[in-house]
Amino acid sequence: MVRVKRGLMTRKRHKKLLNATKGFRMLNSRVFSRAKNAWMKAGLNAYIGRKRKKRDFRKLWNVRINTATREHGLSYSRFIGAMYQKKVQLNRKVLSNLAISNPGVFGKIVEFVK
Repeated sequence: MVRVKRGLMTRKRHKKLLNATKGFRMLNSRVFSRAKNAWMKAGLNAYIGRKRKKRDFRKLWNVRINTATREHGLSYSRFIGAMYQKKVQLNRKVLSNLAISNPGVFGKIVEFVK
């Protein structure tokens, strides 16, 4: 019976992971066991970051809308509540961009909602 030598696939697997961890600090890019842990941690952080990004952008849009509506004498919560009552279907991203790029148009929206 011929014995199976597994060095080739192991080397390939290790090289693949070490190439993925290029640029990591210290031994995390050179030692396989450390690199594997660092790679898994990086993947977890990337996943968390993708979820966080949505949160952070919505928070930013809310702050921008709040500052823009306060210039027209209205608070953010009252403005959003009035938007729902008037059935204006503009999302926060669009409102935020309008508040920055076209304050006149945003002002008209605020006046319509009032």
